Amino acid sequence: MVADLLRAAAHLLSFPGAQHLQNVHPLIVHFPIALLFAATLIYWLGVFARRESWLWSGLWMLVLGALGAGAATATGLYAAPGVMLAPSVKTVLLASHKRMMIAVAILSAALALWAIAAFSPRAPTTAAGWCSTIMPAATRAASRSSSASR
Repeated sequence: MVADLLRAAAHLLSFPGAQHLQNVHPLIVHFPIALLFAATLIYWLGVFARRESWLWSGLWMLVLGALGAGAATATGLYAAPGVMLAPSVKTVLLASHKRMMIAVAILSAALALWAIAAFSPRAPTTAAGWCSTIMPAATRAASRSSSASR
């Protein structure tokens, strides 16, 4: 059922060759990566330039990045069983990838919810600090846990 919905969405969007993809995870995953990094950059620029419009842009990028991370996580978990790799490579490679994508999805969703709830003139400054502190820390923690499990 999900595969049919994804094929129908790909057909509606008319991406050349999208109907022949094994899964849509590679199409979706790049958007949250770009949006979350851009949110951090725009937040910091807004803080230093004291431009409220940039802070709002950073907030929107953070929210869209968190939603995209959820979509990328869902499509990645759905596609994982069908990835055509040797079982030993699949176990090592996809285990760390799975932990990292789940960690980023949870942290970005929590950060987006916090930023929405606490949005005030000072909240974007704090959100900029949290974006630039939490995301790299989550990535390092996920990569450490994956190297420890090998």
